[in-house]
Amino acid sequence: MMQGRARRVCGREVQVSKARSHGHEASKSGTGRPRRNSGADGAWQGRWRELFAGVPGFTSHPAVAVAENDAAAAASVHLPGTYGLRGGSILRAPHSFSPALEKVEAAVASASQYLKSRQHPDGYWVAELEADTTLESYFILLRTFLGRRDDPRLTKYARVILGAMLPEGGWAIYQHGPVELSVSVLSYFALKVAGVSADEPGMKRSRDAILQLGGATQANTYTKFHLAWFDQYDWEHVPAIPPEIMFIPAIAPINIYEMSSWSRAIFVPLSVIYALKPVCPLPPECHVDELFVGGRAHARLSMTRTKGAFSWTNFFLLTDKALKIAEKFPIGAARRAALKKAERWMIERFQASGGLGAILPAMLNSIMALKVLGYPDDHPLMAEGLRELDALEIYDPADDTVRIQPCHSPVWDTSISAYALLQAGVDPHGEAIRKAVAWLLSKEVRRPGDWQIKNPAPPGGWYFEFANEFYPDVDDTIMVMMALRWASPPGESQEVDDAIARGLIWLRGMQNEDGGWASFDRDNDKAFLTKVPFADHNAMIDPTTADITSRTLEMLATIAPATYNPQHPVVKRAISFLKKDQCKDGSWFGRWGVNFLYGTPQVLRGLGLIGEDMSQPYLQRAVEWLLSVQLPDGGWGERCDTYDDPSRKGKGPSTPSQTSWVLIGLMAAGLGDSPAVSRGIEYLLERQTADGTWEEDEWTGTGFPRVFYLNYHYYRHYWPLMALGQYRRFLLGYRP
Repeated sequence: MMQGRARRVCGREVQVSKARSHGHEASKSGTGRPRRNSGADGAWQGRWRELFAGVPGFTSHPAVAVAENDAAAAASVHLPGTYGLRGGSILRAPHSFSPALEKVEAAVASASQYLKSRQHPDGYWVAELEADTTLESYFILLRTFLGRRDDPRLTKYARVILGAMLPEGGWAIYQHGPVELSVSVLSYFALKVAGVSADEPGMKRSRDAILQLGGATQANTYTKFHLAWFDQYDWEHVPAIPPEIMFIPAIAPINIYEMSSWSRAIFVPLSVIYALKPVCPLPPECHVDELFVGGRAHARLSMTRTKGAFSWTNFFLLTDKALKIAEKFPIGAARRAALKKAERWMIERFQASGGLGAILPAMLNSIMALKVLGYPDDHPLMAEGLRELDALEIYDPADDTVRIQPCHSPVWDTSISAYALLQAGVDPHGEAIRKAVAWLLSKEVRRPGDWQIKNPAPPGGWYFEFANEFYPDVDDTIMVMMALRWASPPGESQEVDDAIARGLIWLRGMQNEDGGWASFDRDNDKAFLTKVPFADHNAMIDPTTADITSRTLEMLATIAPATYNPQHPVVKRAISFLKKDQCKDGSWFGRWGVNFLYGTPQVLRGLGLIGEDMSQPYLQRAVEWLLSVQLPDGGWGERCDTYDDPSRKGKGPSTPSQTSWVLIGLMAAGLGDSPAVSRGIEYLLERQTADGTWEEDEWTGTGFPRVFYLNYHYYRHYWPLMALGQYRRFLLGYRP
């Protein structure tokens, strides 16, 4: 059967034929540690020479000893704080000092002070990471499952959920969004478990809203699993996730390493829960039969087939049925072995992490998996896992509530904060940057992880959270490397130079076949896997994205501008991907930020710094699109609804973060002198608060498009600071 590779074109995934084995297999040591297939070493040596030729410190020896940067390599890297049309430094005659410059410098100084004052004594920055009420619902249900329904925090979680209820009933998955079915079913159920009466007016409105959207049977499968744990949905009608998937080798078309890293971390423990099918009984007043159209007894619970003779959806539904039939046969020995393998896989990844994958769904599932495997609550693994979950809570004494975060974002927040401060002119040798650099260096990954299944590079890079060494990601690594280089020019710090060299080699190994970069894995792009029944979280795979690809180009221009230019094979392949991925109107889809106002400016920034000719028609279309959606107030804005309806792109209310993204892109495209940029800068200046920051009500971060969105509470601050810092440099004569 021909495999399929997902390629994103203007925000849509299309099927591309692919008939290549990756030549890797999982470790047979029983620990689940990823290991390359030694039979592929010869092919990989050739790829090493192709990928890393010209990288400072690289040798063609398979061990890839990271040597010290020699004088030629150091000379090829420009001094921090300078950049130009090619990624080098072009310093033009400075603009005359004017009220505009004075206003910008005052705003930059105020914003810089605001950010420095909020740095943790250890050197990092981290702000609240806000998401929808599925998170508080998870905590209510988990603590109930663990026999702790009397935990006083349940009422505090419930207050958060009640406070987020929409006036018409139900809940949204982003600020100012419409009622969404799955989050509404879960939130309603959690409130009942927490003791809220179904007769409350808001609960009645929410029940009506849920039924109007089709009821609980139309919710996503992850919601149905949560219902099944409490006997509110039939285990027979949730998708099969057999733990025997752990036996499938990495060279097979379908295996856990073809799932995205976050899906892998979610579904391995969920396979344990599925196999053991636990049920936690609830009193009748907590049941949710009323959420099924016509009542649960008359509801059609089975999953729906698509029309047509063949589809991947129908194929996987038939597979699901076959798996459930197979469970009726004597497979006890195989299942016990599979459960043991899944258990070992999870426990190994608890090491050097803030919980499995350091993200809430995987952390929660792993706690439940340990529980159903028989681990007592006071077992060290259970106790540590529960402590990590507790660390995601934020108690607000003002209204006696407890909010839940999906994870922590300190590496992301710290790298962007440092990068913004340095572009704003903060002393790289001052205490704030010195402490940030030391903290970031302490978070470098120096151990193998799942990424090694397809990337032969030695360990390197950075992760997103406080601890998550199995799962470094490309975007955080890029941001950290740029911050480190701006803070420390080549030759100033051997520790910084070595960390950057290791990160660069790791990143080069992460380049996908299509020329771009994704987040956590290489070539994790088999589109047919998005059709498995439990893949409706819309993030089953981790394909190339324009935003990460173009930011990688920005990093290459920052780290080694004399090496990387549009003619370099690595850059040429990346540019080819970006050209194919562009929308007809000139915009680019944004995977990790909302949305076209995130993707499009980042492409302009990356291509501008790497040396692409910005007068080319495809780039001018991008510029014209951005100019066409500038709002009357001078800013730019877009809501999460653009993931469902692209015709809404660029039509949301203005926000400081999105306006800043666009300004950064337009300046990189050579429009620093344009009226549009001047109006955008005025938008930021006029809305800066007395204490030096900005207010932002909209959510502009993306977790899983159409399913899960994020409000990064520092986005309203460090992106405007970065934009103003770059504009200040423009006024002083520097040209990006």
